[in-house]
Amino acid sequence: MTSDHATLSTTPLGAGALEAPSLVAMAADAIRKKILAGELAPGDRLIEERLTEQLAISPPPLREALRLLENEGIIDRLPRRGTFVKTLTDQDVREILAIRSALERLAFETGIPVADPGRLDAARAALVEMQRCAREQDRGNLVLAGYAFHSALIRIAGNARLEGIYASVQQQIILCMARNLIARERFYEDLDHHVARHEYLLRLVEAGDPVAALAELAVHGEGSFERQPETAPVASAPS
Repeated sequence: MTSDHATLSTTPLGAGALEAPSLVAMAADAIRKKILAGELAPGDRLIEERLTEQLAISPPPLREALRLLENEGIIDRLPRRGTFVKTLTDQDVREILAIRSALERLAFETGIPVADPGRLDAARAALVEMQRCAREQDRGNLVLAGYAFHSALIRIAGNARLEGIYASVQQQIILCMARNLIARERFYEDLDHHVARHEYLLRLVEAGDPVAALAELAVHGEGSFERQPETAPVASAPS
């Protein structure tokens, strides 16, 4: 997977104890992926004793890993209460998605047709990683690959300031993507269909038609963590 950020590592976790010199980073990576995959839900308390046992590490590196995740904004450490998975309010989500949608629309409006075909290489690589994650049911890394895909599409505009603004809300966007993936899969979309939507969007961008690409972006479906009917049908892949 292509990424500008070390925090988006997708190195698979091996069996057994985590080892130095990357002990703290690997512990943070393991916890991060549990959160993004929904194994740790918003508001869940992170019990240090349980995590040290699960990850086969001692308390000091675990606490340092938790500090890293707190700095990323995906967990909250509350004095005398403990450490919890970050909870986004509905207002948080609306604000984050409004910013994200505006930035992605601007990238499409100013970047399609794509002047330099090489700017799409990172999006293609991220899509390949998404396909792998879907096959292997690797939801945590699928979220990270999805962010890499959208971040790569931001870069088609060749606007460094636009890219910087998008990166500044990276972790918040990733948390929204994780919630969205979990809800879509629960109610109406399996992982293969999730990836197919992204493949279709990339094809439209590659075709150089900004109107069609913007129309698809508008219905790409990032608000589906809002309440969905239990009987909603599974969506068919875009043709």
